[in-house]
Amino acid sequence: MTKVLVRQRPKLHSWQPMASFMARLVLLAIACWAAPAAGHAQTPADHCPATAADLYTRLRTVPMDPARVYHVRGASIHRPSLDLTFDDGTLALTEDVCGRTTGAFFVGEGEILLQPPNRVERASLTLFTGMAILEEQFTSGYLRFNDDTAELLQPFLSPAPEGGDFHRQWQETMTKLAEFDSIRLLIDFSHFLPSKGAEDHDRKFPSLLHAHLVGAKLGGFEVFWDAAIAEPLWAGKPQVTDGLDFFDIWTSFLPPAPSGAPAPVTRTSELSISSFRIRASVDPPTRLQASADLEIRVRNGGQRTLIFELSRYLKIDSVQMGARPVDFIQNPAIEGTQLRRKGNDLVAVVFPSDLKSAQELKLSFHYAGDVLSDAGNGLLYVGERGIWYPNFGLSHAQFDMVFQYPAGWTLLATGKQVRSPAAAPAAEAASEKTSHWISDRPIPVAGFNLGKYQRAESKAGSVLVEAFGTKGVEKTFPIPPSGILAPPVDSPHTKSAVPVLVPPPAAPSPARDLQDVADRAADAIATFSQWFGPYPYSSLALTQMPGSLSQGWPGMVFLASAAFLNPQEQKDLHLDPITRQLNAQVVAHESAHQWWGDLVTWKSYRDQWLSEGLANYAALLLLERKNPPQFRAVMEKYRKDLLSKNKDKDDESLRDAGPVTFGQRLISSHFPSGYETITYERGTWLFHMLRCMLRDSEMAAHFHKAPANADEPFFRALRKARDRFAGKAMSTRDLLQVFEEELPRPLWYNNHHNLGWFEESWINGTAIPELATRDIRIIARPGANTVTGLILQKNAPDNLITAIPVYGVGAGNSLVFLGEVLADGPETQFHFSTGEDVHKVLIDPNQTILSSAK
Repeated sequence: MTKVLVRQRPKLHSWQPMASFMARLVLLAIACWAAPAAGHAQTPADHCPATAADLYTRLRTVPMDPARVYHVRGASIHRPSLDLTFDDGTLALTEDVCGRTTGAFFVGEGEILLQPPNRVERASLTLFTGMAILEEQFTSGYLRFNDDTAELLQPFLSPAPEGGDFHRQWQETMTKLAEFDSIRLLIDFSHFLPSKGAEDHDRKFPSLLHAHLVGAKLGGFEVFWDAAIAEPLWAGKPQVTDGLDFFDIWTSFLPPAPSGAPAPVTRTSELSISSFRIRASVDPPTRLQASADLEIRVRNGGQRTLIFELSRYLKIDSVQMGARPVDFIQNPAIEGTQLRRKGNDLVAVVFPSDLKSAQELKLSFHYAGDVLSDAGNGLLYVGERGIWYPNFGLSHAQFDMVFQYPAGWTLLATGKQVRSPAAAPAAEAASEKTSHWISDRPIPVAGFNLGKYQRAESKAGSVLVEAFGTKGVEKTFPIPPSGILAPPVDSPHTKSAVPVLVPPPAAPSPARDLQDVADRAADAIATFSQWFGPYPYSSLALTQMPGSLSQGWPGMVFLASAAFLNPQEQKDLHLDPITRQLNAQVVAHESAHQWWGDLVTWKSYRDQWLSEGLANYAALLLLERKNPPQFRAVMEKYRKDLLSKNKDKDDESLRDAGPVTFGQRLISSHFPSGYETITYERGTWLFHMLRCMLRDSEMAAHFHKAPANADEPFFRALRKARDRFAGKAMSTRDLLQVFEEELPRPLWYNNHHNLGWFEESWINGTAIPELATRDIRIIARPGANTVTGLILQKNAPDNLITAIPVYGVGAGNSLVFLGEVLADGPETQFHFSTGEDVHKVLIDPNQTILSSAK
């Protein structure tokens, strides 16, 4: 994806969490949840809602219990790295659900202590709160939990005589807040629904605690603990900047294990979807009606409820397991009925009994809705491409899709188009077309695009590359100036200046430039196949879509209209040269995603930078081959972007948004463009540094002379990664381990054959040091010169480690490579011997390190 857009969202008040972030937490919980887990068990009462719908309604509207309003003093709730203390105040509990208390509301004097485990998370917390450790007094709080929290509070509670007034004052607020965790609690409490299996009223659940607090200094914020997800503890706050709503994630982490305790077990998904069979009818300009059959494998059983993601604009008619209907809840609470939010929705499917380990099940969904929109000029926009079918995250699966749509349109989809009886021309009505698409191999996501396209084709070896575009652009596309009054021209035949009205430039037409797009994509595919290994799919289709966001999907690229424009059309829009050059790289960037992002996916939000950074760097490597000065200009722009100051806070630079491993957390009220700048631009620099480090070491191994292909270790590592993780998810550590197999001795820090120093200093860091030298000495000796000195790293952490190439300046100002130094901290000594006559020393003269101006 070449650009991240921050969508306009409705304003949030201090209690509302970011819906999409909560949706992801719920999906993570169900993906990693394996029952039972450690926790306190309470016994449900005999009376419990008998249906999933009634249980869900009860969980999302559970009221305060007027008989359980207490005075509280000296109570506390402890979770790893988190303590909530209720010094003095009033606390009310909710009514029970299935015999268990799930919430409390507090007003009084309380305190929170949250301790991030490392410098990265402490720096993030400091950015948003001014505190490396969160110590904040709070005056009120709403808690939701699924364990024995209420029982643990009981010894510190005494009857409150003002309970009636407290109930009347806070009951409505408490009921409204109940909806935010209702789906997450349904995952647990659905086990109490009637079942054919044995009743398990003592069931234990992974501990959940969600606290909405109002701090004395920080205002409203949230703290969340969920033992069912990979990073159980996070804290954050909703904010509004320039009319846009954000949810700032202050910190998120897995607390360290107590001393002597075993290391935490890496969580893996307990379920996976192995195949999708989708039959869809598209009725332009808005309507989609579909059925989706999913084959699901259960690795470790125990789940009663599965959570799927589906656009809120697609309403489900039924869900079946085999021939039997099953209960489902298409969640209206994730966005709130008052929030008219465009985005994801969750669907909870509740089974008659717990799923079993090694079970394979087939679910069928039937749904329809207005999920398309007409952008004009024969362009339809499938607004929810990623969630137009039910799914639960990136998981490689086989897809078999059949689409019916009106004649006169062209439909493209991921996979390869096949002829089948369903798609035979004889079976089609004159006004209707059918197309059938099957994935070449398991893919992580599938999509389609519909338009009144023209077509061009090219070839990358045996790979067919097609480009599809319309004659015009969307109605909202920027329009060049309609007419410009040129400066007066003095005519020799007249006594006065003659004004000239310049006609407007021709309207942009993607169809006019299709062949160039196809050829550029084919060139990228051919080159990337040499660098990264064989192209993963049988063909590539690039299809025009409205907007400024492009995305590369398996065998198919959704290409923004602007990416089709030729240089003159871009110039007519008054784009600056660097922007025009970046726009020209979009085709190559999205083509690179066929390897990085589609064939090889990422394990967690902390690893998504791998996909974007590699795709972006791959596109720029093509530029470097064709136009090295332009490549350097783009890299310099990235450097300046990262060093640029926050427009609202002069003491903050964009690099302070966080490391690349923060992923979507980088989008915040402080740095609305943080994700794009850090993930794409710093990510690109990190891969550039890796490549140049390996290249410099390769030069050192060849007696300081460049070998025939000094970049081969870099590309060899990427080919290994491609082969090793094809059809799988890759983490940052996974990729570094592959690079470590190519790691030459000059890059071994303290004689350790690993890149841990690069991961800690640069990938998990934000530094952009200023590099300098001091105390340089060049001593001439017979047959060799000795060069010594100090390398300085200024304005950087004291533990920063950087691989720095050192050159000497020889006769005729030629550069002589002396070697590579692992600079450790503020000052590092170096010592080289060379047979060349040098009179000056330079560090990183080719600017291969992300450093600030010297």
